[in-house]
Amino acid sequence: MAESRLTTRGSTTVPAEVRKALGMKPGTRRVWHVMPDGNVLVRAKSKSVLELAGAVESPVEGVTIEDMKPWRRHRA
Repeated sequence: MAESRLTTRGSTTVPAEVRKALGMKPGTRRVWHVMPDGNVLVRAKSKSVLELAGAVESPVEGVTIEDMKPWRRHRA
């Protein structure tokens, strides 16, 4: 089990084994989640949501503005 200590200024060092396991490098942000039962979940924020753009292919080739207005397509 890895352990670290909180300084009087609120800083702590992430233990080397944890940094290695999470692939953390200098500048890696951490996200803290306090759970309702009092447990704390800390995760490395390794990617921005902007970096994920294009990571998943859309099954739809393209949608026109007219396709987004179904009430106009079926007028009699």
